[in-house]
Amino acid sequence: MIALRQVTLQRGTQTLLEGAELTLHAGHKAGIVGSNGAGKSSLFSLLLGSLAPDRGEVEMSGGQRIAHMAQDVAALTRPIVDYVLDGDRELRETEAALARAQEQGEAHREAELHGAIEALDGYSAPARAAQLLIGLGFTQADLERPLSDFSGGWRMRVNLARTLFMPSDLLLLDEPTNHLDLDALLWLEQWLTRYPGTLLLISHDRDFLDAVCDHIVHFDRRSLVLYRGNYSLFERTRAEKLALQQAEAAKQQARRAEIEQFVARFRAKATKARQAQSRLKMLERMGDIAVAHADSPFHFTIPSSDKTSHPLLVLDEARLGYRDESGSEPGGEKVQLDGVKVSLLPGQRIGLLGPNGAGKSTLIKSLTGDLPLLAGKRIPGEHLAIGYFAQHQLESLDLTSTPFQHVLRLSPTASDQAIRNFLGGFGFHGDTVFAEVGSFSGGEKARLALSLVAWQKPNLLLLDEPTNHLDLEMREALTEALASFEGTVIIVSHDRHLLRATVDEFWCVADHRVEPFDGDLEDYRAWLKARLEGVRREARADKAERQAESAAPKEDRKAARRAAAELREKLRPLKKARDRAEQAMEKVQGELATVEEALGDAELYTDPARKAELTERLARQGELKSRLDTLEAEWLAAEEELEAMEAELQENGA
Repeated sequence: MIALRQVTLQRGTQTLLEGAELTLHAGHKAGIVGSNGAGKSSLFSLLLGSLAPDRGEVEMSGGQRIAHMAQDVAALTRPIVDYVLDGDRELRETEAALARAQEQGEAHREAELHGAIEALDGYSAPARAAQLLIGLGFTQADLERPLSDFSGGWRMRVNLARTLFMPSDLLLLDEPTNHLDLDALLWLEQWLTRYPGTLLLISHDRDFLDAVCDHIVHFDRRSLVLYRGNYSLFERTRAEKLALQQAEAAKQQARRAEIEQFVARFRAKATKARQAQSRLKMLERMGDIAVAHADSPFHFTIPSSDKTSHPLLVLDEARLGYRDESGSEPGGEKVQLDGVKVSLLPGQRIGLLGPNGAGKSTLIKSLTGDLPLLAGKRIPGEHLAIGYFAQHQLESLDLTSTPFQHVLRLSPTASDQAIRNFLGGFGFHGDTVFAEVGSFSGGEKARLALSLVAWQKPNLLLLDEPTNHLDLEMREALTEALASFEGTVIIVSHDRHLLRATVDEFWCVADHRVEPFDGDLEDYRAWLKARLEGVRREARADKAERQAESAAPKEDRKAARRAAAELREKLRPLKKARDRAEQAMEKVQGELATVEEALGDAELYTDPARKAELTERLARQGELKSRLDTLEAEWLAAEEELEAMEAELQENGA
């Protein structure tokens, strides 16, 4: 159990918590939300003991093993798989003791330590560490490369894998998705839902919080408020609370009216494509979501250029990639995408999907013109006006200048009041407008970079992971601004809420191609799963082929027939296990569909008399999802073993 009792915490002159109360029980998965600077990371410092409260007490159950993701990773020469294994200190110490015992010939001690390693699940440790790294986007070939070979973002992934590998009862994760693409995020989401301990998660990704968390801790005016359920339920509950406050009622209704008016305009233009329909449903929900964020400090629009071209931009038979200065690549080129034919039209809203490293960012850079084409043509329209945002642009901000000066350089004739009003929508108020950028946090720099894009009135927005470093309030404001932006949008993002609300179609970037993706994000999840299964089947086939090539001459026919008969006998129980798991999955999926349909009843969230029913249904939904994950794992294990045995039977000619 974790308990904060009348905790007051100050950092410098700022009071973060005042008489705060919070109780979390073992097994809770709690999302920690609140504005930037509210004290979320300081809460972790309190739990880790690196920070003491000014008043009050922090109580924690004794003997808890805590895993916490450090924010800084040194450039080490150790292979990344070893760096992850180092996360289990007890295992490493036991392995070192075993090595000493072997050197000294202490047979009894050696046997004792082998038993200790077995108890620590140490013999499966390398495989578990490799599984974590591959799930987070590394390849098998990467595992033996030193940490110093990788960039800062990839080192953070290694650090995350090390944290997940640590044996723990309490897991503290501070923005673990910041350096992940959508594929790695989906994998992490599944891993955390199966984590058996207590989880405290700081994140600004609402879909991620929805999928993983069963409680939300909200930093609200120097207090901590605990809500049952996921983030969407927290928003609805908070909206109801705000609606009871008269001072907020008019503001909420105005925001709802704005969203509903926009939805009405979009409905007339929406196509029948699945993603366009998904976006329409999301926009209809945004009226309710806007109420929960009515007191947000951020509210802005992104004006579009008065002029446009048809088409805006064309890539014709383009080859995208990088010139290879080292000479290690054939032809002196590292090609990521080839034969690219795209024509961007006014009003298109496109989300880029695809595996990590497939070339999504390369496509964005090539569209901007920052990355020259290796072959083919880039044809810009006469009135093309690009607004480009990527994380590296935060580094190009002038740290000695102010937000006001950054905007003034773009428009020297703009009035002081116009600039101040505009920056206010991005959360820069009062003296902050004239503060040096060098003193800003990552979130403040990201807001400034986005404001500079918006100020220039583009007709083509190219956004590469725009939500990194942004808190939930700013993400929601950006989502609304993009949803109503009248120009053309192309987005790479792991924020599924943002994609659902702003995108009408998807393009898939994979296997050196850019092609339309016929489906929505749920279809993409299924596509990823099928693709992974295909990769696994190919790996098994390659392994079987290598084994066949190196195998000794076959035994005589009689022995081969006997071995085949034994294999067929082993197949029967595996087939039964697979079929049982499949039947159980169908049953659970049916029950889950019924529960989720019932949860769509709006009165369930507003009628106090049905609160117990809501809690019961949410709990049942969680149980069924967990059961479905377990059954899928059982089915997959049986299917893989069956495929391996059937391949062996075919190899033996049986």
